Amino acid sequence: MIAEPDILIVGGGLGGVAAALAACRAGRRVVMTEETDWIGGQLTAQAVPPDEHPWVEQFGTTATYRALREGIRAYYRQWYPLRAEALGLTELNPGAGRVSKLCHEPRVALAVLEGMLAPYRAAGLLTVLTEHRAVSAETDGDMIRAVTVRDLRSGGRTTFTARYVVDATETGELLDLAGVEHANGAEAQDEFGEPHAPAAARPENQQGITVCFALSHHEGEDHTVERPEDYDFWRSYRPDFWPGPLLGFEAPDPRTLESVPRTFLPNPDLDPLAVSADQSADAGDKELWGFRRILARGLHRPGAFGSDITLVNWPLNDYWLKPYIGQEAEALHEARQLSLSVLYWLQTEAPRADGGTGFPGLRIRPDVTGTADGLAKAAYVRESRRIKAVTTVVEQDVAIDVVGPHGRTRYRDSVGVGGYRVDLHPSTGGDTYIDVGSVPFEIPLGALVPRRVRNLLPAGKNIGTTHITNGCYRLHPVEWNVGEVAGALAAHCLDEGVEPHQVQAEDKRFEEFGRLLDRAGVQRRWPDVRGY
Repeated sequence: MIAEPDILIVGGGLGGVAAALAACRAGRRVVMTEETDWIGGQLTAQAVPPDEHPWVEQFGTTATYRALREGIRAYYRQWYPLRAEALGLTELNPGAGRVSKLCHEPRVALAVLEGMLAPYRAAGLLTVLTEHRAVSAETDGDMIRAVTVRDLRSGGRTTFTARYVVDATETGELLDLAGVEHANGAEAQDEFGEPHAPAAARPENQQGITVCFALSHHEGEDHTVERPEDYDFWRSYRPDFWPGPLLGFEAPDPRTLESVPRTFLPNPDLDPLAVSADQSADAGDKELWGFRRILARGLHRPGAFGSDITLVNWPLNDYWLKPYIGQEAEALHEARQLSLSVLYWLQTEAPRADGGTGFPGLRIRPDVTGTADGLAKAAYVRESRRIKAVTTVVEQDVAIDVVGPHGRTRYRDSVGVGGYRVDLHPSTGGDTYIDVGSVPFEIPLGALVPRRVRNLLPAGKNIGTTHITNGCYRLHPVEWNVGEVAGALAAHCLDEGVEPHQVQAEDKRFEEFGRLLDRAGVQRRWPDVRGY
């Protein structure tokens, strides 16, 4: 029998885990549910190495996010056969990928996250229910009174009546179940005056999803998979805004939209210690093998690994034909078929530098993703339902073209920071990339407070952003920061007998909460750094 929690967290992604840690640190009893059998969301079940700003090693994250990053490095130092030069690196990048200063395998992040939660589970403060999904919510006016979750294995249902509910789902699905006012897709330009917003609202226009997978390469071997059922469609599919077939190495540059060739060479001889990951200087996405590499064999003792492992989250397998929110099953099936088609194309038809075609030595890695077929457990969902919040972050708050490279919107109620370009992948409304320079930004508490509902808090990509600003607030460290604040705020409100709206609106109450965040190591202001 599960004791009734003080706080129910629906969703065990990065925001959910951070919320659970913060609430349990405050002594509150927490139940956290998760739809897959892995906690960690985009970092684990979705198999996406972290997208981070260039100052991440010095500042610009919460202390607990930094502990997660250092825990991942410590795991490699303790258990992997690193060569001496790599073992001594303070800023070890296990995969030597170019997308991030810390590219790593999903299972390592999972192990560290489980370790971070372990003391609270042992103390009886935290119950984690994996393979559970919310199916209904009971409301009474502006309050959520109960949430029912279903065990995806047995079909059994459990109803919780927690005093605070945190929506940490990937799609903001609890907002829909509980009738919380929210936005889907693209807002109309006249709603917020955003330069890149469409003239009319387009709820169905959502960023594409990606079903990621991991690959190694073994020369002389043949690991070709069966021809996917939709291969003929994807092999011939050519988007209107693409320079050629989607299954090809020619694709738009997200920042300029100019056609740019990508290169693909498995297991290059370049010493991984020479790789530099800095998104502000080079997006790093033109060389596909090294872009999201998560294990670099050259960092380890000779012979320890026969191949690197790279993570396929490329322009080739972004899926945008149907919106995921509203058509989840159909979109997921087609996105999985696209990723399997990319794999088959790479193995059989992709052009090689020697003039031949196909890399049959490519092996999909189900041992890396924890699945039978090797595809990630869940789709990488870039855009969620978003609460109608007390504060909505808009393009004019973050775009370099508006505020200048050293400008930024400063919020009275800042509860964290983040930094990333406004990066929108092609969307289901037919839009190509929107990739806009942005400035390091703050996270206003008002973006976490629904306009009406009093005991629900968002803990992920479902905060008060727009379709446009979601493009820079959706990344790993920001999601963690948002979740940590949501968990801390719920616990603080229970301790003080107040509600989130009061903490956000009243200066004295917010200052008290801000001091709590400061003591927890939540950075709330940026030093003088420029955008990119």
